[in-house]
Amino acid sequence: MSNNLKGKTAFIVALLVVFCYGIVGIPHSLGPAGLKQALTDRIKLGLDLKGGIHLVLQVHVAEAVGSTTDRDVQRIQADLEKAGIKGASVVKLDPAHPETIAISGVPPARASDARALFQGNDYSTYDLSTNPDGSEKLTMKPAAIRDLESHTLDQSIETIRDRVNALGVSETPVQRYGLGENEVLVELPGITDAAEVEDKIKSTSKLAIYAVVSGPYENDQAAMTALNNVVPPEDQLVHGNATPNAPDEVYLLERASQVEGTDFRDAQPSTDVNGRPNMRFTLTTEAGDRFYKYTSAHSKDSASPGSMAIVLGGRVKEVASINSAIRDQGEIEGTFTKAEVDALSLMLRTGALPASIEILETRTVGASLGEASIHEGVVAAIAGMLLVMAFMLIYYRGAGINADLALILNLVILLGFMGFFGATLTLPGIAGVILTIGMGVDSNVLIFERIREEINLGKTAAVAVQQGFAHAWITIVDTHVTTIVSAAILILFGSGPVKGFAVTLIFGLLANLFTAVFVSRVIFDAILANKERGAALSI
Repeated sequence: MSNNLKGKTAFIVALLVVFCYGIVGIPHSLGPAGLKQALTDRIKLGLDLKGGIHLVLQVHVAEAVGSTTDRDVQRIQADLEKAGIKGASVVKLDPAHPETIAISGVPPARASDARALFQGNDYSTYDLSTNPDGSEKLTMKPAAIRDLESHTLDQSIETIRDRVNALGVSETPVQRYGLGENEVLVELPGITDAAEVEDKIKSTSKLAIYAVVSGPYENDQAAMTALNNVVPPEDQLVHGNATPNAPDEVYLLERASQVEGTDFRDAQPSTDVNGRPNMRFTLTTEAGDRFYKYTSAHSKDSASPGSMAIVLGGRVKEVASINSAIRDQGEIEGTFTKAEVDALSLMLRTGALPASIEILETRTVGASLGEASIHEGVVAAIAGMLLVMAFMLIYYRGAGINADLALILNLVILLGFMGFFGATLTLPGIAGVILTIGMGVDSNVLIFERIREEINLGKTAAVAVQQGFAHAWITIVDTHVTTIVSAAILILFGSGPVKGFAVTLIFGLLANLFTAVFVSRVIFDAILANKERGAALSI
């Protein structure tokens, strides 16, 4: 055997050892139980094989548009005052169009200054127009709305993923769901309590602190009577019960929050001096400066003392007076249970959702069904592989051993790839493995038939092998590349099981390119090296 052939053989053996490590790592024991545990630690099982919960959520991205323009209303008002433009009114007149801000009452002498302000870089995401009555209107550009909605969806996905991982369920598939608008797919393998999961997901309700304008009122009718049946456009009515065991009440709050979920940098559960659960929080620098400005102006010792409402999930949980100015650290006290404080602090630590979510679908896959799927899939894969190997031995005789060895190595490399990359094996993924076995044999058939043709033309075995691989190589690469491209498209646009199928198919195709072309050629070269010149080849 030549040194070149020895080097290639050593490379194949080394590669086999590496990918065997990728499959099982270093098992704690070499018994069946130890190897099985090592295998499941390296290759994760998908929802359809392990059992678990499948959730489809919808993110109300339009809320992010409203929240952004609410904050911009405050910013515009502050910028006008800073520019010395007094008496202007900045409001959102139509709740059905949260992307529109109306500015009126600007003194005619300062109208050009106001327009210059609105046309500056700070408000480049808005289109400016003038109404017939001389007032101005800022409308968020469609491109800016799309970018904001897309960012909101992406941020929601990251937040939900962090929240689920923080609960001990690592590597959870959380991704866009292409079957609906602004929908998110969450799969939780190994989790069976759907109610608990829904509670944790729903605990991502938005937290915000608003300035209280008036209230509480007994009901909506009492509130509307006090307001002469007109809710100011810059305010909103919010229900809640700030007192333990109190009936539902109605508060009039400013529409724009002072701080909200994304402004919190950290939050930890704690207790007050009476032992009641509360939460200590830390704000971001920007939010801290903004909150300090508000609390300084409305503390109990200021000229216009006020109070704040803590709103969680769209309901008032507590109304507190402002004892002193707060910059970046404070405490939230109220009618919270310990479980609520723990969930709320976890939510804020892992990131608050930029918009509320709705659970559209919950589906549970039982563990027994997953075990049955594994058993049937493995049986199908083994049966298919044995039948293919038997066919290759019968039809191609000695060369069939070559194909069978390449097929076994193909499977080892495929599973090793999945172990190294932490890929998730799904039921369609097992189908991808079976398809890979078929495509691996297809490559061998192309090569072997070409070798047979060369032998029938009277060429020696060595020349026939060399010509067979040289002519079949282009065809094999062409078929594999086109299939890999198709599988890559499935990964980009598919989800869940479809993506699992595509991943295993790509890994299998890459492995097959190596085994069918390189490994099979090395085996043929080793066989020919041990034969006399001119001896026949069993094929």
